[in-house]
Amino acid sequence: MAIEKSLWNIADKILSLDEASLAGLWKKYKERMERFDASREWEQSVLIFFIINSVRVKNEIFNEQILRLPRDKQETPAKKPSKDVSYLKRVK
Repeated sequence: MAIEKSLWNIADKILSLDEASLAGLWKKYKERMERFDASREWEQSVLIFFIINSVRVKNEIFNEQILRLPRDKQETPAKKPSKDVSYLKRVK
């Protein structure tokens, strides 16, 4: 459970990061990751690169789902008749 709690804390910290700021670091860590060496710095660079990508993917999925919400809400519930419309017909 301690590991899971640590992961939740890490995720919480990552969620507080700004995607625009992270985007500026993407190329740096991609290039560093591509220059393999058996060092802790390389391992950290790989993790940072994937954290940046995970934030980007999470935001993309989030935005897609948000864009679908209004459309889904309009299509799923049956439209209620307007109170201003009269359904009485004039008979002569």
